[in-house]
Amino acid sequence: MSLGSARLEELELTANGIREDIIKSLLKAKSGHSAGPLGVADILTALYFYILKHDPTNPKLATRDRFILSAGHLCPALYVTLAHAGYFELSQLDTLRKFGSGLQGHPHNLALAGIENTSGPLGQGISQAVGVALALQMKNIQSEVFVLGSDGEVQEGQVWEALMFAGQRGISHITYFIDRNNIQIDGNVDKVMNIEPLKEKLESFNWHTQEINGHNMLEIINAVELAKEVHDKPSVIIARTIPGKGVAFMENKFEWHGKPPDKEQAKVALHDLRTLEGRIVSEHE
Repeated sequence: MSLGSARLEELELTANGIREDIIKSLLKAKSGHSAGPLGVADILTALYFYILKHDPTNPKLATRDRFILSAGHLCPALYVTLAHAGYFELSQLDTLRKFGSGLQGHPHNLALAGIENTSGPLGQGISQAVGVALALQMKNIQSEVFVLGSDGEVQEGQVWEALMFAGQRGISHITYFIDRNNIQIDGNVDKVMNIEPLKEKLESFNWHTQEINGHNMLEIINAVELAKEVHDKPSVIIARTIPGKGVAFMENKFEWHGKPPDKEQAKVALHDLRTLEGRIVSEHE
């Protein structure tokens, strides 16, 4: 699919604005994950502002597409995206991880509009998504299911049980994004527990598999469009991303997997992101 330059710029600037608000909400919370959420902002922007069939004024619309967040620690990115999309006021982002807030440290599907699943224990989201996709198929509801998981989750056996089941059943209206950023809390994924050759493994489980640059908006959208054209098997998109994207001192540093910036670090981070915003605008002039 070809996007006009103005529309592409709009999406890229939205993703960058989401990154800025991730930093601000993490600073307010003084707790939470930084690197991964910054890395998946482009994927979530493509989904919520271009791909998904959804209605913020009617979050439980029966025919909506479903988005399942498996890697629950990425929730700062999801919360900010939902706020930008109109599910709740942007001011609520200041309550991240506060007692009584719907913006919990990991998503709770009864706590906040737009949250489809409760996630925290890693590796369960793909099983949840496969179950949702199968239920929709049984009810003959023509909706797509999208799930976002981390590459660290792929180290878990439950993930492969879900992949085996969906591949065997040929559930074709599910698309599984794997955030291939190569970090987890203890270090680099490839050193902690190497998951390669990932593409070949996924294909052997009967999944249509693509590899993309997870920061290229056109590649994200085109990969989803291609996935929708596959009608005999489920689809997976391995999205190679940079953890801490846009913030120089965070990029590719596993140490930023699970900690927020302090006041001075947030100031530097926001400066980096505003510089990135300028580059985005200049590229589309």
